[in-house]
Amino acid sequence: MMNLGSLSLSTNKSSKPMVNLSFSIPYFTHWGQSLLVCGSAPGLGSGNVKKGLLLKPSQQEDQLIWSGCVSVPPGFSCDYCYYVVDDLKNVLRSEFGMKRKLLVPETFTGGESVQLRDLWQSADQSLPFRSAFKDVIFRNTREVEIERPLGVFENKSDQDDSVVVQFKICCSDVREGTSVYVLGTPAKLGKWKVENGFRLNYVGDSMWEADCLIPKADFPIKYRYCKVQKDSNIGFESGGNRELTLHSSGSKQEYIVMSDGLFRDMPWRGAGVAVPMFSVRSEDDVGVGEFLDLKLLVDWAVDSGLHLVQLLPVNDTSVHKMWWDSYPYSSLSVFALHPLYLRVQALSERLPESIKEEIQKAKKQLDNKDVDYEATMETKLSIAKKIYDLEKDQTLNSSSFQKFFSENEGWLKPYAAFCFLRDFFETSDHSQWGTFSDYTENKLEKLASKDSLHYNTICFHYYIQYHLHVQLSEASEYARKRGVVLKGDLPIGVDRNSVDTWVNKNLFRMNTATGAPPDYFDKNGQNWGFPTYNWEEMSKDNYAWWRARLTQMGKYFTAYRIDHILGFFRIWELPAHAVTGLVGKFRPSIPLSQEELEKEGIWDFDRLSKPYVQRKFLEEKFGDFWPFIASNFLSETQKDLYEFKEDCNTEKKIAAKLKSLAEKSLLLENEDKVRRDVFDILRNVVLIKDPEDARKFYPRFNLEDTSSFQDLDDHSKNVLKRLYYDYYFQRQEDLWRKNALKTLPALLNSSNMLACGEDLGLIPSCVHPVMQELALVGLRIQRMPSESDVEFGIPSNYDYMTVCAPSCHDCSTLRAWWEEDEERRQRYFKEVIAVDEIPPSQCVPEITHFILRQHVEAPSMWAIFPLQDMLALKEEYTTRPATEETINDPTNPKHYWRYRVHVTLDALMKDTDLKSTIKNLVSSSGRSFPVSAAGEDANNKKQ
Repeated sequence: MMNLGSLSLSTNKSSKPMVNLSFSIPYFTHWGQSLLVCGSAPGLGSGNVKKGLLLKPSQQEDQLIWSGCVSVPPGFSCDYCYYVVDDLKNVLRSEFGMKRKLLVPETFTGGESVQLRDLWQSADQSLPFRSAFKDVIFRNTREVEIERPLGVFENKSDQDDSVVVQFKICCSDVREGTSVYVLGTPAKLGKWKVENGFRLNYVGDSMWEADCLIPKADFPIKYRYCKVQKDSNIGFESGGNRELTLHSSGSKQEYIVMSDGLFRDMPWRGAGVAVPMFSVRSEDDVGVGEFLDLKLLVDWAVDSGLHLVQLLPVNDTSVHKMWWDSYPYSSLSVFALHPLYLRVQALSERLPESIKEEIQKAKKQLDNKDVDYEATMETKLSIAKKIYDLEKDQTLNSSSFQKFFSENEGWLKPYAAFCFLRDFFETSDHSQWGTFSDYTENKLEKLASKDSLHYNTICFHYYIQYHLHVQLSEASEYARKRGVVLKGDLPIGVDRNSVDTWVNKNLFRMNTATGAPPDYFDKNGQNWGFPTYNWEEMSKDNYAWWRARLTQMGKYFTAYRIDHILGFFRIWELPAHAVTGLVGKFRPSIPLSQEELEKEGIWDFDRLSKPYVQRKFLEEKFGDFWPFIASNFLSETQKDLYEFKEDCNTEKKIAAKLKSLAEKSLLLENEDKVRRDVFDILRNVVLIKDPEDARKFYPRFNLEDTSSFQDLDDHSKNVLKRLYYDYYFQRQEDLWRKNALKTLPALLNSSNMLACGEDLGLIPSCVHPVMQELALVGLRIQRMPSESDVEFGIPSNYDYMTVCAPSCHDCSTLRAWWEEDEERRQRYFKEVIAVDEIPPSQCVPEITHFILRQHVEAPSMWAIFPLQDMLALKEEYTTRPATEETINDPTNPKHYWRYRVHVTLDALMKDTDLKSTIKNLVSSSGRSFPVSAAGEDANNKKQ
């Protein structure tokens, strides 16, 4: 044993002998970094990292080992974990997963040595404990073989020439009838013969362990873990042999705890289907897909060899009470579920005949090609209100409702009150609600009290949310039992006029808007209109709002997609008066200071930061119409140079003025075209002045495209081009990395769901390393490659920690993409399919099969296909025009999200040919597939 010194954790003042407890962990650090162990007991910091035990490094062959020791009394217990810290013990990196548990047996008499040989728990080591794997894919009904707290020793040694070694390994993918063994060089480990190997016991939570008494003369030993089936089929873990050396402490009894991390298996891979909830069609639904339809979708997924069903957000979006609310990423509440997905006929087992007839009539009327959002919402709420009037007393007094209410009261009462006030004031803009504009608990309690005149209306919203919870919970549990991961979607923003901004105004910057800079979808950028987050305020309670949001989501889903994960690094922030998303800045970001610019010879800040409007620009853009534009929107400041008038110096003001002119028939040109052109003139700036500090500036996105930039001298152009590149691609990286590492772990640790991040678009270089560190699964869409030098992604080159797909909801379907561009189709045929012929103009099933096969054979953890792309495997499902299957057009901020699959799930369940085709694709690629109704093995295909 190395001379590490010792620290006593005993509070016993007697001279009773102590147990020597040592920690050892391999970890390579950078200069100025150290490792520290912090535990729940005194002497290990009592949970305070600053008071934890600092470990000392030593080089052992090719490893840097950090070690330290303490003296503890028999019966000592604690939780502990390791941290990377700087010289001041500030935490630089933390372990992931559950804290380790230790319990020194009461039977120890003192003088024993316990060596804890640990491995750093990285984020990817915690993946088997995510609910997608632990509770669904590797759902384990195996009985615990030995019930004891983790860390308790089973085998006590009284022999000075032997050591008790506790082997511990996490092995999730162990089927019934299979056991985990340790095989190795000593006789106790079978001398590599399985019939004499050392069998471990299952102790729960995918952990296998057992204590083995090994003679000291056998050290050093080499060993490996393996899975042994009843038929003696052996599956060794991959990689080289593990090694265990002995550092004798001279103690009378020595114990070594080998925490060996994960069983080194071939990476698990699966496949899934993605479809919005509103797009699902069944014989039971009323105008739109419903939560209970998920059970049928799960059955179809299982029969098709799919382990996952992915949805778009399902939270209530009823802000405007019209079809605009079809946009699923603009939440009215991040906790409430959408009434659209309610199955009204499941609200009661005793429906009157009149209501049954009304439901049947509604099913026929709303069984359209696309979702009629307004009619469906109105119909469902009307029917639900009639059932509520009949059933409310029984439901609201039931124990199940009372349990639901007590567990969700924190968000449910404000939500119900908000819905009442929205309807009462006929607007969700809570700034128009008079005394209720400012939320307080007292106002809420008066409004929602049983004595309130509005109590019955508020209870109706409780009732709807309760039944939505019951129905989604039923579908969720069904998916778990069938081995199907239900994957949700976490929107990056909330609607400006939402429950969340009403109740938690301090968490949002209401004078700003969230958007995206120009990327794949829109050359003018996007303005989503969401207020940006006040991360500084959110951090004060360790992001409690986010943690509550993820906890709620985890009640129904076992995986989730983080929409626009870049928003946790930096967000594209716009002034609230912006309509488009072009003239924005990143928050957080390091701006250009006035001093910095002046040192570079840049002085005329008004010229650079105000719209540069010359007569020649107006004539070029508007032709003979330019005098009308000048007289209505501009003032001439000097000859042939203009500035915008006060009443039209923002995009929103311009849009309002143009609308007024059009209504008065004064606008002779096309209103949309004029608006775009006037916006272009307004955005003709090089620098954007910080509204909070006039001496700070941000380079306008694509500033080289502006005529304002073109008119500058060469020196100014060169300086501003260099600073532009520095702002967008260099100086922010460390800031954004640190920001993400503050915010994202709070989300990831607040639930056990498997987290995936949507990382498309302009990706800063810091993003992928952080996602790798946090074990976040990325997204790869073949037509949107992350590599800048290729047109089409190559699925065989994708990383394991990715989801791969040929398309997604934010772009055209595979069929539409193939058919919309002949030249691109030819390039794809030649470069990817490697056929130098003229490709078919239609995406025939053979093309679809090839592209899907590319993706299932990729190394990616998941291959998830939009349902439309899977239906393209069969010609009879391609009769509908491909363009009608697009879910979203990102270039249209008022897109109507209403696509419905043109075939019912009931019909798809009967189509054995399609299910067989999909399942053969999955199984032949080596991906895992769930147990079907016929009882096939869920994991008989391994990589």
